[in-house]
Amino acid sequence: MSVRHCFSLITRITLFASVTATLLCTLVATLLMVAIHRFGTESLTAEIVADGGRVAMQVERDRVAYPLAQNPFRHIQVVDSQGRVVISTPRLRDKPRMAAFTPANKATAKSVVCGGVFPSGECDIVIAQWAYREGGNWIVYSASPAISPWVDPLLAALVGGTAVMLAAVITYLGRRIATASLKPVTAIRAELDEINETSLSRRAPVPLGDDEIHDLAVSVNHTLSRLQAAVEQQRQFASDASHDLRSPIAAIRAEVEDALLAPQETNVTKLGRTILGGLERLQAIVQDLLTIARLDAGSPGAHDTIDLAELVAAECRMRHHMRNRCEFSLELGAVVIGDRLRIGRLLTNLIDNAERHADSSIVINVRRAPSGGRDDGRRFPHGAAVLEVIDDGPGIDPDKRELVFQRFIRLDTARGKDAGGTGLGLPIARQIAETSGGTLRIEDSPRGARFVLRLPLHENTALPPPGDPGLSSGSASPGAHEAM
Repeated sequence: MSVRHCFSLITRITLFASVTATLLCTLVATLLMVAIHRFGTESLTAEIVADGGRVAMQVERDRVAYPLAQNPFRHIQVVDSQGRVVISTPRLRDKPRMAAFTPANKATAKSVVCGGVFPSGECDIVIAQWAYREGGNWIVYSASPAISPWVDPLLAALVGGTAVMLAAVITYLGRRIATASLKPVTAIRAELDEINETSLSRRAPVPLGDDEIHDLAVSVNHTLSRLQAAVEQQRQFASDASHDLRSPIAAIRAEVEDALLAPQETNVTKLGRTILGGLERLQAIVQDLLTIARLDAGSPGAHDTIDLAELVAAECRMRHHMRNRCEFSLELGAVVIGDRLRIGRLLTNLIDNAERHADSSIVINVRRAPSGGRDDGRRFPHGAAVLEVIDDGPGIDPDKRELVFQRFIRLDTARGKDAGGTGLGLPIARQIAETSGGTLRIEDSPRGARFVLRLPLHENTALPPPGDPGLSSGSASPGAHEAM
């Protein structure tokens, strides 16, 4: 386990704040002491130069005044042109010259001298200046102990103590801020720990403000809402499926019990047909449930090249005994990419639905169309293959057009016309359309219901020019057997 995972987030933030504060405070304290040291050294050097200059002027005028320096830590020597010490402060009396360097061509020269005439371990700033007298140039040396790096122990202690206190305060504030910032996260985690399958309506607390934790809480609640909706949908789905499965099972059981109670009066053929009808309904429901389970699981489908017009023509050829007249207008070349079996199932469900509700005729249209607005441009970049299935039945009210795509939902008109419907055909059709990258909607129609399927055209499919006559149209009467 890495070190970063051994500590809590608050501890890591506190350590980061502590290390950063310590480094910054140490740097600031060091820079401050260096600046003070430099300023003090420059000020001391200026004083040494002033004291030496004063004595040099007195030597030039042969009017040397005593004492040479007022400061007891100031050292001054006057050296004649022969290199002999002529005058000095008391602490350097009878001692050789403090330095050997001369100002050369400059008015003054500066050097730091350690040891020599000075006490052991002491370093002094020495300034050499010329003093012009008859008979040669004399040199005035003025010196003072150099300022230590920490300038003054009290000052160093004050600066160091302030730096330590500042680092401690920053560390404390960093921990407080981290704790306060992560407190909503703790509340969110505690609430999430309490949420289970019996309390899906609970939500994580959303903190005030507009920060990342607020956005996290909002996203968590959105996720919980979606999970609640999915769970409720699954529960409703299971309830509806149980209800729809119970009806044919109860009918089959009743027929079998009647036959067992009165075997002499039972017609085996009639009983078999009755049971077979119930079994067919059970088979249809189970098949639809398996299809929905595969679609919900997101199992990938095939990527076949499908011409919608050819698929519609093949489906119509297989329907030899349609109750209603079927008219179709098929534009060839509406090529899409998808699973042929799933698209065929979608088409079958739409035609079965239209046949159940049509009064006398069904119209099927296939055409190519350019993409519409911005959303269509993203969904259908190369245009759309449009399939319309229109019946002349009672139609669907606009406020119920989305309702029919919910699972196990059958409107009253549907129940009256087809008591054996599963209520899963249209939901399966829409789910197939959406997994294929398209849409399935109910749009306005002068009469009856108009289901419109749009699928993305294959990228190599060209849109028809205006007035293109490339259409295949025809019709089939009820009971017709001819190929379409």
